[in-house]
Amino acid sequence: MPEIDELKKELQTELIGKIDYSKDTTDEELYELIDTMIISDIRVRKLGVTDRERLRTKLFHALRKLDILQELVDDPTVTEIMINGPDTIFIEKAGKLSRYRMRFESREKLEDVIQQIVSGCNRVVNEANPIVDARLENGARVNIVLAPVALNGPIVTIRRFPDKPISMDDLIRFGSLKQEIADELADLVRARYNIFISGGTGSGKTTFLNALSAYIPRDERIITIEDNAELQILDLPNLVRMETRNANVEGCRPISIRDLIKSSLRMRPDRVIVGEVRGGEAFDMMQAMNTGHDGSMSTGHANSCKDMLSRLENMILMGMELPLGAIRRQIASGIDLVVHLGRLRDRSRRVLEITEIIDNGTDEIGRNVLYRFRETGTDEDGRIIGELHKEGELICTDKLCAAGIRS
Repeated sequence: MPEIDELKKELQTELIGKIDYSKDTTDEELYELIDTMIISDIRVRKLGVTDRERLRTKLFHALRKLDILQELVDDPTVTEIMINGPDTIFIEKAGKLSRYRMRFESREKLEDVIQQIVSGCNRVVNEANPIVDARLENGARVNIVLAPVALNGPIVTIRRFPDKPISMDDLIRFGSLKQEIADELADLVRARYNIFISGGTGSGKTTFLNALSAYIPRDERIITIEDNAELQILDLPNLVRMETRNANVEGCRPISIRDLIKSSLRMRPDRVIVGEVRGGEAFDMMQAMNTGHDGSMSTGHANSCKDMLSRLENMILMGMELPLGAIRRQIASGIDLVVHLGRLRDRSRRVLEITEIIDNGTDEIGRNVLYRFRETGTDEDGRIIGELHKEGELICTDKLCAAGIRS
């Protein structure tokens, strides 16, 4: 309601003047100040009970939380928030984009919220360092781009993950894959096959990695490495979680994924899980997979399993000058399986291809497609009908046999 928003601005200014900044004001004390103001203001007394409660919440969010974003962050149905400057906010619900009715009162207020977000996870963003990845308390991923890179004001993109991690059973129910394929993947995880998950933006790579991690035996030591801690791996008692660090104004040097992978190998891991590889750390990930850490997993952006292998070649070349043949042998020896995910035109997320990677002793990477998605039509609601069809049998069964899963 416009009148509530206008009243909130006026009361917010008055409230800021009443706060005692010589001491730390608790949330309870701030609520008491807000309640006193609401009770004494004749304009507020004219409002209904619901509007007064909404005004109370808005004032608290403006001073202690993320202002107008807090309502969206707390809404579990909102999966993405896109802020294009102070005046334009888009949200995604149920796979559909729409423009949000609210706007920030000023550019300065949006910048204050941004600084609150990055300080909460020990990151720094300013004109000298205008791009940063961060996360919220609830684990939501945040990307921020400021001037001079962003031309139409501060740009903030927030991707929210479910409060309860999506399980493989959920993915089966959503139609992402069939039960028998999930059972086969579960056996491969238990048998310590190295698995790489590829897909485009928003295809569900992190979600799928979380689901696969449920099949890791509880007696193993797992180390996760991420740019921003997003993985929701549960029920593993011997779990070590590590996150990169950017350089900051205090002179702390940056700590990269490459640094963390190298350190993790001295921490006696059974498996190393890297949230996503984007550059030279692909070489270190291949080294981990090739040096006794079977069962390791990671994700990467690509349009197909074949493209993922090409991207890995390019990423390894970013971190190490090696002959292309040697790189391909490293990849073929390190990765056992690539699972490719996609987001179809009906906004559903599906497993589109599962390919076994074959080390055939040459400078070329062998590929054995096990499953491929085939579309057969659409239903009356426009949802795509199709499923994964088996195209080949697993060739390298040594790990399955060693684990006692196959004879």
